[in-house]
Amino acid sequence: MIKFENLRFQYSGSSEFALDGINLEIHDGEFIGVIGASGAGKSTLTYAINGTVPHHFKGDFYGAVNVNGLDTVDNYPEDIAAEAGSVFQDIDAQMTATIVEDEILFGLENFGCPREETEDRINEALSALKIEKLRNRNIGTLSGGQKQKTAIAAMIALRPKILVLDEPTGELDPQSSREIFELLKSLNKKYGMTIIIVEQKIMLQCEFADKLLVMDKGKAVHFDTVKNVLKHSEELENMGINCPRIVTLARKLEENGIYSGEYPADLDSAEKMVRQILAETGGKQL
Repeated sequence: MIKFENLRFQYSGSSEFALDGINLEIHDGEFIGVIGASGAGKSTLTYAINGTVPHHFKGDFYGAVNVNGLDTVDNYPEDIAAEAGSVFQDIDAQMTATIVEDEILFGLENFGCPREETEDRINEALSALKIEKLRNRNIGTLSGGQKQKTAIAAMIALRPKILVLDEPTGELDPQSSREIFELLKSLNKKYGMTIIIVEQKIMLQCEFADKLLVMDKGKAVHFDTVKNVLKHSEELENMGINCPRIVTLARKLEENGIYSGEYPADLDSAEKMVRQILAETGGKQL
């Protein structure tokens, strides 16, 4: 479990708090999507989980963050990494090796993976990301998307209890982005891995996450199931968060007295909504 207790953090030289009064609990096995406009504090929240705040990024730190029993102030990021693996937004800063295979092997060796499991884990990770052909490639020759997949492969090979990802699909096309989310969901279900993902592609967040954490100006303004958070779609749009069009459609239909059910979180539920309206009205109100 990850527990935030009145967490406040202000970067050195900044006049504002990047995180301001965060109180929440993330339970084992949850899939959490973190959304918010630029500068809302999303990345800083991930740094607070893996301990780079306050150990690497200096500033004023108040409150506490506890990750599976480890206080992030009393324990260094290297210790926390055994519980919570991270994929950073700056992929180049995360790479430690020059060859893809060695990048995956580095973590396995450092975290004491049994030697007899190493080869299987490397193969499994490469296969999961569909990058088997990159195994012997120099990382410097990879595209941004290939580097992101390599970083994710290196992390999932470790099978951490918690996986924290900051914009992992930023360099990927829509199909590859969906494949990443499908992979994360499978890890979530197969291993009970807790997933925390910062991602701008809100449609994917709505489809795959169990809960959404909405950040705004350093505060956690909503933390609830996807359907409950989507009820605040107008507020989210005022914060600069682009809600899925199907949610905006549902809200407009509701405002005009045509629909009164839950806001759809994916295309299947959107189709169900439209069919329900057509069945009830015969299409006359549309």
